[in-house]
Amino acid sequence: MNELSNGTTFQLDPRIEADTFPVADLALSTLRLMNDARFPWVILVPRRPGLAELIDLEGEARAALTGEIDTVSRALRELTQCDKLNVGALGNQVRQLHVHVIARFATDAAWPRPVWGVGERRTYAAPQAMLLVSRLRAALGGA
Repeated sequence: MNELSNGTTFQLDPRIEADTFPVADLALSTLRLMNDARFPWVILVPRRPGLAELIDLEGEARAALTGEIDTVSRALRELTQCDKLNVGALGNQVRQLHVHVIARFATDAAWPRPVWGVGERRTYAAPQAMLLVSRLRAALGGA
C-alpha cells in the first residue's frame, strides 16, 4: 500500500501481487515480473487508486504510462532478443488497470497464439526470478 501525494492510497490487486515479483517503481507505475518462466513477461500497474481502463487516466498520466510501456518494452526486447512483443491491457479477470508486456518467440509454448490459457504455468525458481529482475532493473537504468 502506498500513500500518494494527494492523500489517497494505492493498493496492488492481491492477485497481481501473488502472481508477480516486484521489479521497480517507475514514475507512474509499479513494474512486476509475472511468475511464469515460459515467457519473459512484465506488468505495469499505474499507482493510482480506482483505475480500470486506460481512459480512466487523465491525458498527462496516460501519456506517462505510454512512455513507461515504451521504455519497458525496449528494455525487455534488448534483454531477450525476442521475435515479437505483445502489449495488452485486458483486465477481464483483474479489474485494476494493468498493462502486460510479453516477450514472444517463434519457439515459445504458445506461439503464435496468445499466452493466456496455454499449458501450465511454470514458476521461476527464486534465483532465476531475481536474476531476471536484476537484469531488468539494469536495463531500465537502475530504476
